[in-house]
Amino acid sequence: MKVLVVDDDPQIVRALRLTLRSVGYEVETAVDGQEAIRMAATIRPDIVMLDLGMPAVDGIDVIAALRGWSEVPILVVSGRTGSADKVEALDAGADDYVTKPFEIDELLARLRALGRRRGGVDAAPVLRVGDAEIDLGAKAVARGGERVRLTPTEWRILEQLARAEGRLVTRAELLTELWGTAEVRDTGYLRIYISQLRKKLEPRPAAPKHILTEAGMGYRLVTGP
Repeated sequence: MKVLVVDDDPQIVRALRLTLRSVGYEVETAVDGQEAIRMAATIRPDIVMLDLGMPAVDGIDVIAALRGWSEVPILVVSGRTGSADKVEALDAGADDYVTKPFEIDELLARLRALGRRRGGVDAAPVLRVGDAEIDLGAKAVARGGERVRLTPTEWRILEQLARAEGRLVTRAELLTELWGTAEVRDTGYLRIYISQLRKKLEPRPAAPKHILTEAGMGYRLVTGP
């Protein structure tokens, strides 16, 4: 069984990787919420083990994003011990909740119980944006039945917006995804790429209804007709 471990603490990740592999699990890891969502859509884990206090995208938002297309069992492993945190995670779609520090025997028992469900990520999401379809699994866009050709940079921007569907993606997040740092001096290239995406996807690029600008903050992708 394949377990996706999502935690930004390298010591915990290392310990879980060694422990889980020693009892026969295949282990993949992610260090932030954005990476977790991308990996869940591509590697199709049998179980997701998730910390809540994640950089980039909070654990609750990761749960909500996964539940948009997947029934994969989600085990929250978090240092947040309050009942309100547990209720919020379970209401968002988590299947079980273990607090840190945890006993490894209990953790393995919880994993075995969730493993019997073996929901997995059945399919990566396909989003409809007007008359266009964005297939995140195939990394492809079609419009009116015809393939839309995107540059690698255009795809990376669109994919990040699609993964956050409906939520704001800040300029800093987009710049970090594209160039590895939010400190890159933006000379208008990001706006140019957004304009190109609108020309390829929006019915009326001059009056966009799907790729929206949030002034001074960033962009969001709104799906639907």
